[in-house]
Amino acid sequence: MSKPKKYFPNITVTSLTVLIILLTGIGTMSPQTSHAQEEQIIDQVVAVVGRSVILESDIETQYLGFRDQRGISGSASDIRCFILEDLLFQKLMVAQAEFDSLVVNDIQVESELDRRLSMFINQFGSQEKLEAYYDKSLLEIKQELHDIVKEQLLAQQVQGNIVMNVTVTPSEIRSFYRSMPEDSIPLIKTEFKIAQIVKKPPISIDERIRVKEQLLELRKRVLQGESFATMAILYSQDPGSAKDGGELGFYGRGQLYPEFEAVAFKLKEGEISNIVETEAGYHIIQMIERKGDFINVRHILLMPKVSPMDLQKAKNELDSIAHLIKSDSITFDEAVEKFSEADDKNNGGLLVNPYSGGTSFEADQLDPQVSFVVDKMTVGEVSNPVPMKTEDQSDAYRIVLLKERSKPHRANLKEDYSKIQQWALQHKQQKEISNWIGDKAKSTYIRIIDSYQDCQFDNQWGMR
Repeated sequence: MSKPKKYFPNITVTSLTVLIILLTGIGTMSPQTSHAQEEQIIDQVVAVVGRSVILESDIETQYLGFRDQRGISGSASDIRCFILEDLLFQKLMVAQAEFDSLVVNDIQVESELDRRLSMFINQFGSQEKLEAYYDKSLLEIKQELHDIVKEQLLAQQVQGNIVMNVTVTPSEIRSFYRSMPEDSIPLIKTEFKIAQIVKKPPISIDERIRVKEQLLELRKRVLQGESFATMAILYSQDPGSAKDGGELGFYGRGQLYPEFEAVAFKLKEGEISNIVETEAGYHIIQMIERKGDFINVRHILLMPKVSPMDLQKAKNELDSIAHLIKSDSITFDEAVEKFSEADDKNNGGLLVNPYSGGTSFEADQLDPQVSFVVDKMTVGEVSNPVPMKTEDQSDAYRIVLLKERSKPHRANLKEDYSKIQQWALQHKQQKEISNWIGDKAKSTYIRIIDSYQDCQFDNQWGMR
């Protein structure tokens, strides 16, 4: 069975890990299949780790995601066993986190959720496409992922403590590489290093006023007797909740945008808020019901847009900047420092790969529009302006410089030393973690039901 390596420290999140995080939190999230599949799962406790349980549904939702992933093969039982062992490890680390009194606050969870979802929004091309595909609003997605990500962050703290002092020497790196069977040495795909100059057209005051006035008119109509739910269906730009009349479902504190939550929790049943601004746009909110520290509200979201005129102006400015660079009137680095409006301008505009933490990208890790452009570029060439979405999903433009392009090859110490160093370190960390699992499993109550007794685990899990 081909399967991803397990228990390596997730200092950065791989694309597969991110996908599984989402699948774990939201089922398959496919609007066509999720409800039917959930109904078919007969839930039961599969394993107990200390005070935590692992349910059949926990395994099944991940399995549905694994099943269709390219490069992962094997029988259904093998994949489920792999998932179960991964969950056993996470629950064991969470138990250790409780013992060590480790804490993760909601701000950390929200920050990590935003980071991970931002990667997916970039892959889908927009927040609207992500929400439409999974048939859920971004708020709903964040709600369902909140506790899962919190548990994962606790586990990461424990995992980081386990491998904190593990290092590899140059001789260990060379030894690790030489120990790899020749036919198992990974093939390194074509990789790109890219720098960018970004222009973010501002949303005009007139546009913000227009959106607020439209929202105030909708609020007025509701106060005069029209249905809030109907207004949400007709006008709200939140694709996840609009079809449900703007209803979000029950949320606890710390699970909504702070500005949204600050207003929503103060509303009385049936009361309608004034305009609330969040990073998503402008809202009006209606309280449906409160149960203790949980609320269920409706909202109407309107999002101000960059005007076509301002967007064209940004494109024209970048055209001029690109011309200056191509005519050697200014270097790309100088232009980044002088003109770019991106956060990476202090890094020479160099793009950082969110999956690896490095500056190299495989083609499928790039924004599709950037990937299409750089595929036709030569090293050192500067592109024409390319449309993009900023982190807050506003329209913008950028020009990119192709700094490096590698050729596909088998990994070797000369060209790929840093990658091999990371693999050797992960291999050594894996051994350290396996030893930790062996020790902790002996002193932790662990039970696994009979139907999973035949699993060929990589580690010893105590009582079976």
